[in-house]
Amino acid sequence: CAAPTHWHAVSAILPCQAGKHVYVEKPCSHNAAEGEMLVAAARRADRKVQMGNQRRSMPKVIEGIQALRDGIIGRVYFAQSWYTNNRPSIGTGMATSPPAGLDYALWQGPAPAKPFRSNYLHYNWHWFWNWGNGELGNNGVHTIDLCRWGLGVDYPTAVTSAGGRYRFKDDQETPDTQVVSYDFADGKTITWEGFSCNQIPASPKPNALFQGERGSLALFDNGYTVYDERGRETKKETGGTTGDALHFANLLAGIRGGTRLNSEIEEGHKTTLLCHLGNIAHRTGKRLVCDPARKGAITNDEAAQRMWAREYAPEWTPRV
Repeated sequence: CAAPTHWHAVSAILPCQAGKHVYVEKPCSHNAAEGEMLVAAARRADRKVQMGNQRRSMPKVIEGIQALRDGIIGRVYFAQSWYTNNRPSIGTGMATSPPAGLDYALWQGPAPAKPFRSNYLHYNWHWFWNWGNGELGNNGVHTIDLCRWGLGVDYPTAVTSAGGRYRFKDDQETPDTQVVSYDFADGKTITWEGFSCNQIPASPKPNALFQGERGSLALFDNGYTVYDERGRETKKETGGTTGDALHFANLLAGIRGGTRLNSEIEEGHKTTLLCHLGNIAHRTGKRLVCDPARKGAITNDEAAQRMWAREYAPEWTPRV
């Protein structure tokens, strides 16, 4: 499933119901409720469904996570991640006809219909809540997944978000500058900083940086570096294979021989949910209190919890 985000869960549920196995791009859903439906659809149909967070299949990333599990920096309690870019302004769109050859009604599909404007396509739909999840869902999902994996956590107890659309004054609805923090019941925290229109000096930064009792571990696509409590390098591993092919192969091995999927859809959903919660915290301006026993449900704000789901175009409403 490689359509825009608002299609991901719907276009993954339907093939499950048709008896097909599925590879679905990240994020696996546009909202929390349909992510839960996708997991349920995969279970009901007994289908293999893999989310495209391909770092889960990269050998040196797997090795670095295992090193954390083996206690290389002691008890691990904090993980940081980042995303930077130099995206230009999307400008102010004009009402116009869709491009020739585009079935705009089908493109919108499950999303409530909106009149076409000139700055929606091909990529800018990411920055409108009707179709996208902003940079947090677009790219944050990759590195937040590493943080969650490395810390061994699932559902948060609290989520906060700060930031906004700072760089340009245009039609973009989602933030270009965002800092999100996730707290977990066992004394662990994840942070993600997203800068769509700015770079961070002293790059390249790792995909994720883990802090523990005996030092830190910086995780990259092709390896990892370990530091002691004083920041001195003690181990460095590089040269790992990267790219998508290993992740595709893992799904095929799961289909053909029952190999465990590296990003089985329930794991993909848990990470995607963190992105949804971060965006809900941003849009409501509230610190969200969540219940891990209820799979991350928001308990302190009814308006925020209502954003768990969305309205759909009637003919495409997902059902499981």
